[in-house]
Parts: sequence; structure tokens; C-alpha cells
Amino acid sequence: MRAHHRRSARDTRLRLLDAASELFAERGYERTTVRDIAARAGANQALLFRYFGSKKALFGEVMARGGQEQLRTTPAGQLFDVALRGMLAGGRTGGDRSLEVCLRSIGGSDEIADALRGLGEEYAEVLATLSPSDNGPLRADLALSWLLGIGLMRVVVGKEPLASADPDTVSALVAGALGNLLEGLPVDGSAGDGSAGDGSAEG
Repeated sequence: MRAHHRRSARDTRLRLLDAASELFAERGYERTTVRDIAARAGANQALLFRYFGSKKALFGEVMARGGQEQLRTTPAGQLFDVALRGMLAGGRTGGDRSLEVCLRSIGGSDEIADALRGLGEEYAEVLATLSPSDNGPLRADLALSWLLGIGLMRVVVGKEPLASADPDTVSALVAGALGNLLEGLPVDGSAGDGSAGDGSAEG
């Protein structure tokens, strides 16, 4: 009976995390309520507070489970493409949605802004390793800015034709152009060996 209770508690906790991730990505932090999260998870609000303590703490776990897990498990040369494709998919493939959460939640409280800034710094640190240049950190920030800008126009603004463009097409176009900024990035957008597929990263 005790083991069943632990499994049930774990399942409820995961449902709350999944629901929070979806709602934060759809609405942002400020417009997502604890009641909404609990309702989508099919759980009682009291359980949310029991397992996470507060909405801010839940937000932190959502970001940790998503963005930080992606950072831990994705090779540096594939990070930009994996993050971009996850954002372009908009949750349709069940992938990480932490960048969507970031875009929707910008402008929230100082604590939320600090959490988002910290995640951005971690992404930039990894991307900076793809450039041997002295201004590698600046190049990484520019790449991250481009990534978030694409997400802003597609996810938040809904600007066409980007909003409905095929993710493979967008990824290929972006990877081809980004090779001159981050020299170690596979320019064909694939998870290959990091070599320049069309030579656009040379020079």
C-alpha cells in the first residue's frame, strides 16, 4: 500500500509539472493560475502546494526539468538546432518547451526575470564554446538573441510566413547563416560531426 501511495504521489507530481509546463508555454507565468494548473493535471490545488510549495517554486522546477536537462544532455554543436526545433514544434512533439515558457514569461516579477536570465546565461555559455574567437561570448549572445527573436515572432507575435513555416526549412536556413557566427556549428542543421556542409562557415 505504501509503495502504491508513493507511485501515486509521483504520478500526480509529474502531471502537475506537465500541466504547468504546457500552461506556462501557452500563457506565460503571470497569466497562469494555480487553479488552472491543478485543473489541467486533474489534481487538487492543495497537492500542488504540498509538492512544490508555491507557483514560483513550480516554475523553477519546470525550467530546471526542461532547459537545464536539455543543456545537460545535448552536445554543444547540436544545442542551437535542438532548442530551435523544440520551439518551432510548439509542444506538438512532446519536447522541451522551456524557451516558449521564457518568451511568454518575460516581463514578470524580478525573481522570474532572474530565473530566465540565468537560463539564458547557461545557454550562452555552451554556445560560446563553439567559437574560438576572442569575442566568443558576444557571438553566443547574438546567436541566443536570434534564437529568441525567431521564437518571439513565431510563438508570441504569430508573424507570417514564419508562424506557419516548416520547422525543417527554418532550421536549415538558420543553420546555414549561423555558421559564420558560431564556427563550430553544423551549418546544415544536422547532428553531424560539426563539419561545414556547404562551406558557408569558411573564411
